[in-house]
Amino acid sequence: MKTRDYSNASLKDLFSIKGKTALITGAGGSLGFAMAKGLAAYGANIAVTGRTKATLDESAAKLAEFGVKTFVVTGDSTKESDCDNIVNETVKALGSVDILIAAAGAAGRFPAEEFPVDKFDEIINTNIKGVFLINRAAGRQMIKQGGGKILNVSSVRANNGHPLGYAAYASGKGAVNALTRQLSTEWARYNINVNCIAPTVVVTPLTKEVFDDSEKSRIFTDRIPFGRAAVAEELIGAAVYLTSPASDFVTGQIIYVDGGCVAG
Repeated sequence: MKTRDYSNASLKDLFSIKGKTALITGAGGSLGFAMAKGLAAYGANIAVTGRTKATLDESAAKLAEFGVKTFVVTGDSTKESDCDNIVNETVKALGSVDILIAAAGAAGRFPAEEFPVDKFDEIINTNIKGVFLINRAAGRQMIKQGGGKILNVSSVRANNGHPLGYAAYASGKGAVNALTRQLSTEWARYNINVNCIAPTVVVTPLTKEVFDDSEKSRIFTDRIPFGRAAVAEELIGAAVYLTSPASDFVTGQIIYVDGGCVAG
């Protein structure tokens, strides 16, 4: 497989994604939008997708301030036909899908012995089936194009258990890690990198319940060597790296942005 030019003059372009098209699921949420913002700042055109058009329109308007093209396409990543349509419509609008960030996810906290089965199914369906379906749809397009970059979003919960009731979430994120490694081995021959970013707990509207309770929040932050939760923008550096030429020989990796949580 041919490598890129690493002459002195080209080194400054290692982190350039200018003109690439990035498709981001869950872009109406805090993590997805933060990473979309980072990629837009580095020049990528952005397609945002999710189930709520009003939220996506708001995200797209903010991303357009970076001077890049934006596109909104609604869809449910747990539905095969929606995923195929999301990719097809993005290609029609922006010409390609060079980057996928699968950031859509769901969470729910219940003691394992009381975990509602319907809620368990919903979380698993979103967090692993949805990731697989959008990976597959984007992967098919990238195979046609001759390559691409896929970045899935996992969590430290995939490795580290937690006493506050994460049976479904931890199981789904563990499966995302396994899927990432599997797809990376299958699709390397097509010049597709498949990696995963795994944050610790991030301060977002979805974690407000935790951080409004000092006792619950300490259970999280006491496990993080830096002693605090992350903010969504702290995912941008890893996201840009894993979707840019700088990571061309990196695939099948789980990159922890966790303040040392897994290490500690």
